[in-house]
Amino acid sequence: MSPHEAERMLAFDAEHIWHPYAPMPAAVPAQPVVSAQGVRLTLADGTELIDGMSSWWAAVHGYRHPDLDAAVTGQLGKMAHVMFGGLTHPPAVRLAERLVALTPEPLTKVFFADSGSVAVEVAIKMALQYWRSQGRPERHRLLTVRGGYHGDTFGDMAVCDPVNGMHHLFADVLARHVFAPPPPLGYAAEPDQAYLDELARLAAAHAHELAGIIVEPIVQGAGGMRFYAPEYLRALREIADEHGLLLVLDEIATGFGRTGELWGCDHAEVAPDIMCLGKALTGGYMTMAVTMCTDRVASGITSGEAGVLMHGPTYMANPLAAAVASASIDLLLSRDWRDEVDTIEALLTSGLDGAAELPGVADVRVLGAIGVIEAREPVDVPAVQEIAMENGVWLRPFGKLIYTMPPYVCTDDEIGHIATAMWEIAESLHAPA
Repeated sequence: MSPHEAERMLAFDAEHIWHPYAPMPAAVPAQPVVSAQGVRLTLADGTELIDGMSSWWAAVHGYRHPDLDAAVTGQLGKMAHVMFGGLTHPPAVRLAERLVALTPEPLTKVFFADSGSVAVEVAIKMALQYWRSQGRPERHRLLTVRGGYHGDTFGDMAVCDPVNGMHHLFADVLARHVFAPPPPLGYAAEPDQAYLDELARLAAAHAHELAGIIVEPIVQGAGGMRFYAPEYLRALREIADEHGLLLVLDEIATGFGRTGELWGCDHAEVAPDIMCLGKALTGGYMTMAVTMCTDRVASGITSGEAGVLMHGPTYMANPLAAAVASASIDLLLSRDWRDEVDTIEALLTSGLDGAAELPGVADVRVLGAIGVIEAREPVDVPAVQEIAMENGVWLRPFGKLIYTMPPYVCTDDEIGHIATAMWEIAESLHAPA
């Protein structure tokens, strides 16, 4: 792309195209990506950047992987899409077979959604419709924890952190759910009995109106990149069982090995009643997500007044997305993904060692293929990204967080570059006045 073409493209983009959580017109120009290969993005001027974000945590195999390219082009030669109402097709069935085999044993039913946000909407609808079908429509609220993030649609926003989250502007028009304090920070921390008691107290006090519990297992993502101990997830499973609640686990960010286990819930050795998957599902190639549930949930919904689950996206089970999702799962399982993630964890841990002592840094934490530097004050995003790009790395910080969730196929040297960029950013931070 010539400089003139790039300039024209950026000018139109800034004036007419809305980007995520951005003003209109744009205050800061977007970076023009013209191609991607391996784990690197190529900008219009030829600059190459290591993608430390996996395209928002999805491109775990990197870009232009021949197996995934072949899956898409092979399916394109048969059909790009067909409605799923009254029809089915081999890519959807193959993908469902893989997911039923890979996920915790009680999860046997698969609902294909368009995106992670829609998958959570479907999960919420499942929980509420289940209890309505049981003749208990008053059980229409959910128990969750502060610090969570589950998507941008209205059902999802209602179970995101209502105070410090991204959706507080809509708090007065959202459904009212029950919020516990955020889980105490620290994957390896000793469980706080007072916190466990508070979870139990809240659940008991609201059990008559609760349909279920919804949380992100082990890692709270866009709500703060917080890691918590598996004991809290086990406690929520026990609380759900005690009161007959449905446990909904949002594995959209944590699934497919990101935390060092295949599923976040594997850290606690628990199984949910409903589980949401997305992001890495298709290896970052196409938008697709899944809501899975148990036989109990499915039969409970189907036996009710509607007799069906009241949801059905136009692009449900898109054949192209389903085909590349199966190929992505096969690719993940063909490699030693656990060793890849463990190596990233070790390299990020060593590469960020000591950064917590810098004056502008509040905390440094690493789990699986996730590395986080939490600043003491909100960061200047353009300034932070400039430092990262000077180091040949693409990062997208938010709030007080500089973090990375790189592709699993990064080399040791590439992870080293990411850690160096994060360290230099941490050095640039100032202590609060």
